[in-house]
Amino acid sequence: MYASKTSTEAQWNGTSRGSFSFKRAWQQVAAGIFLLLMAAAASAQQHAHSAGQQPQHEKRHEERRQIEQVEEKWRQAILHSDVSALDSILDEDYIATTAAGMLRTKEQTLEAFRSGKLHITSLELTDRKFRFYGKTALVNGRAEATGTTAEGDMTGNYRYTQVYIYSVKSGWKLASFEVNRIREPKEHHEHENEMIGTLRIR
Repeated sequence: MYASKTSTEAQWNGTSRGSFSFKRAWQQVAAGIFLLLMAAAASAQQHAHSAGQQPQHEKRHEERRQIEQVEEKWRQAILHSDVSALDSILDEDYIATTAAGMLRTKEQTLEAFRSGKLHITSLELTDRKFRFYGKTALVNGRAEATGTTAEGDMTGNYRYTQVYIYSVKSGWKLASFEVNRIREPKEHHEHENEMIGTLRIR
């Protein structure tokens, strides 16, 4: 009977040890699989993040190139008083703010070139900065222009701001244009004196 009990205990202990060894081995395998899955997920996330950034950078580069092309067409249309080309570039709700602070609609702008009241013979654009807000782009730059308006000579250096909006149907359109003259120190002083004189009269 003692031998039978010893044999039974031996069998039980052997079975217990075997189950423990199997359980431990399975836990190690499971842990290894978990670590592999975590590593794969992290790698996939990093790859998706990198893939998402690169197309976005390329998209902005392409959008800037498109706007530069539209701006050059706009410049050429102004230099040649090409009303038809301007009509295709300007948005229907286009509004311009002149250096004199006057507002001009799209039709008023086209009529100014059509009638010859606004005539520009040279226009150089430099120092341009581009910013994007979804389907809207903001361009700030410097313009050196030579020409005349109904009020007289407009030759000088200016700072300008353009707002472009994008639609799938029409592409990039110029929706807003604002320009301010860059005054030389002497001109700036004279302008201040004029403003002071105006305030005194009032």
